[in-house]
Parts: sequence; C-alpha cells; structure tokens
Amino acid sequence: MEKIAVAFENDATCRRVCDMIESSGITGCIRLHSCGEVRRAVHKARINIVVCGYKLSDGPSEALCGDLPPACSLLMIAAQGQLDLVNEDIFKLPAPISRSTLIASIQMLAQMNRRLNKYIKPHRSDEERDLVEQAKQLLMSRNGMTEEQAHRFIQKKSMDSGAKMVQTAQFILSDMTL
Repeated sequence: MEKIAVAFENDATCRRVCDMIESSGITGCIRLHSCGEVRRAVHKARINIVVCGYKLSDGPSEALCGDLPPACSLLMIAAQGQLDLVNEDIFKLPAPISRSTLIASIQMLAQMNRRLNKYIKPHRSDEERDLVEQAKQLLMSRNGMTEEQAHRFIQKKSMDSGAKMVQTAQFILSDMTL
C-alpha cells in the first residue's frame, strides 16, 4: 500500500485532492500544508508519493525536490504557467485535473517507486546500526582507533570476507568479548 502525502496551502484544495485519491481506493492520505511538515512526514512515515501545489505555506514546494528520498516522487499540480517555471525533474499535472488523470499518475509513480526500491540499498534497522556502533566502540576502546578508523576496519573486513557490515560487527563483538 502506498503512503501519499497531499500538501496544499489551501485546506479546501488539500481536502478535495485527498477525497479524489481516497475515493479511488488507493490509500489514505496525510494532509499537510507546509514544506517542513512534508519533510518530517516523508522521513517519519516513509511516504512514497507527495502530491502538492506550486506553493506551500512556508515557501515554494519545488524546494522539497532535493530533500526527498530517492524512492519518493513529487507530483505537482498547478496552473500551466507556474509549472513552466518548475524544475524539469518534478512530475507535473496542469490544473484543473480530472480524477482519472490524478489516479493514473499516482499509479504510474507508485509502480516506478516499487521498481526503484528494488535497486536502492536498504537502510539498516536501529538494531543493526546499534550492533555496528557497538563494534566500533569496542574497537576504539580496545585498539585505540578513531571512529573513522574503526568504521573503515569493519567495512574492509566486510568487503574482504563478502559479509555484510552487520555480520562483521556481530563477529567482532562475539570474538572480542570472549
């Protein structure tokens, strides 16, 4: 299921776009009104698609483009004159839009995001990050390494053995604590 943030400065527009999306059965929407809210929601709730207007309450929505993760798409809905001023890397729909055009665009972006996710390096979970951090701390305290040296050590051992960094960190922790 896709997570979609809908961000417009005008609450009525935001509600109308959410209703169009939700009535199609795609998913529920998160309604937002500022670039700051979008940035927080995208990273906290792992939003896949952001549908927005040309401008949000705290600035132009084009500023969001560089702040979104690689597998999150920005779909801007605005007047054609405004869309002509926007970066070419943003997906655009000229207003007014039909429900079918909006839904087809969202479905296409969702499919692209799913394909892109297959090629993006997965992020480590909190537990995995903690394991690598513990291994670095152990190397730093026992061997007098800096954090950068400890990280490079784990990274090199991982590459040499063909193991993931987490597996190498687990090995270091079990081997050095015995």
